Amino acid sequence: MCVSFMLQRVLQPLTRLFRGILSFSMRRWVTSIINRVLLYEPLSLKMSTDVPQNHKMRQKMVVGLGNPGMSGTRHSVGMAALAALAGRLGVAELWRGDRQVSGEVVLSELGETRLVLLRPRLLMNINGVSVAKAAAKFHIQPEDIYLLHDELDKPLGKVSMKQGGSARGHNGVRSCVECLKTDVMPRVRIGISRPAGKVSVERYVLGRFTREEQEVLREVLEQSVELLLRHIIDSGTDTALQHTKVPPGGRAAEKT
Repeated sequence: MCVSFMLQRVLQPLTRLFRGILSFSMRRWVTSIINRVLLYEPLSLKMSTDVPQNHKMRQKMVVGLGNPGMSGTRHSVGMAALAALAGRLGVAELWRGDRQVSGEVVLSELGETRLVLLRPRLLMNINGVSVAKAAAKFHIQPEDIYLLHDELDKPLGKVSMKQGGSARGHNGVRSCVECLKTDVMPRVRIGISRPAGKVSVERYVLGRFTREEQEVLREVLEQSVELLLRHIIDSGTDTALQHTKVPPGGRAAEKT
């Protein structure tokens, strides 16, 4: 009886661990299948030809990763940063739904660069579908797609730029990597800290920022926008822009 009890004590946590690994693997497999199914559409062949190109302008896309309808949550802080960027560029009221890309889009211009701002309407785990469709429609290469997203391994108040690399466990970034078939996309990583105590990561990231955190968040979003715009400017060839301060407003591009 004692031996049986000891075996049970040992096997129970191993069984739970096995189930957790299996469940995690199954979720990733199912998500990968959904990404591929949603991305495969006859319309995708037309998307690369229905938007006029201005070959004199560089094009870059900025994507706010998050869950639609869940603004104010930690996992959707990338969308909050995108909204702050739209406000900075003076195009916050110009969002329009685009069924071809399964998201909302607004166009703006910064110097000699046309910016495509994308807010996916798909859930975080499959929003790479929206990113890949928009990249095809607007003729934008993966290395010119900026992903704005939350980062558990950074404390709230810290923001950094990451030049490509692995998804580091972020499901939204993983979806983008799978759908674009590359991991070269630069990312603005916005720290949200890890949960304290026994709060699960899933519950924590889907929760809303506290009042105290919201005070910090305002400055964080400004820093994120400044970092992003500076990187876009410095990555260009317009030397006149490289030595000027990023303007508080932008210029709306013509609708397509």
